Amino acid sequence: MTFWEQLVQYFSDIDPVLAALYATTFTWLLTAAGASLVFFFKSMNRGVLDAMLGFTGGVMVAASFWSLLAPAIEMSERMYPAMKWMPAAVGFLFGALFIFGLDKVMPHLHINFGEDEKEGMKTQWHRTTLLVLAITLHNIPEGLAVGVLFGGAAHGIEGATIAGAITLAIGIGIQNFPEGFAVAMPLRRQGVSRRKSFWYGQLSAIVEPVFGVLGAVAVVYMEPILPFALAFAAGAMIYVVVEEVIPETQRDKFTDVAVLGFIGGFLVMMILDVGLG
Repeated sequence: MTFWEQLVQYFSDIDPVLAALYATTFTWLLTAAGASLVFFFKSMNRGVLDAMLGFTGGVMVAASFWSLLAPAIEMSERMYPAMKWMPAAVGFLFGALFIFGLDKVMPHLHINFGEDEKEGMKTQWHRTTLLVLAITLHNIPEGLAVGVLFGGAAHGIEGATIAGAITLAIGIGIQNFPEGFAVAMPLRRQGVSRRKSFWYGQLSAIVEPVFGVLGAVAVVYMEPILPFALAFAAGAMIYVVVEEVIPETQRDKFTDVAVLGFIGGFLVMMILDVGLG
């Protein structure tokens, strides 16, 4: 038995909520690993930052389709044959609206934006806090997506598999590594100490285990909502990419580099999902 087969077997044998916790803790730890690079580098080239953010967006878009929307549509054909389009459409819409609401309420500041471009409720919070909250918004749908997929796989529903859930966690973890670095380095550039830059960088992903567990619990106990939940996570991730990630990469001369990063991230997630999921 290969290592991959052993890994899938292990996650198949444990409680799905625990599996979701393990997987999202892994994605959080990769964020922390990326943030730890702040101890070894004094600065980061803006082009590298934009490429990293583009890569993040590419992974999120690819995961939204292959790992979330496609299984949601497949399940809907069996669970809701008369309205097979409905769960994916409704879930996707409400996922986007959920992040839209958070975006309007939660004070935050995108990485490459100026102090006068704060979003959400007006506040006197420090720029550092607002930057961390912006990345925290990115991570909510990521954790939710992993948890929902593990919950669905536990039901043995066609289209939701343990291998697919693990693959999604790996893909999100891969993009979390540069994301952690992309949060920590701008903080360091603003004069924040290395230790605090690392702390805030890894802290931005602490919501992933929380929402991973919540997503798994919701699906485990309410199976009929699974296609809605998968599409909900997809809608939330697409909203984040279009409203936050892409604009962050298009504000300097490295727009082409950011697009290539996006393509690279999309390819990596597509290959992982098709090859392993």
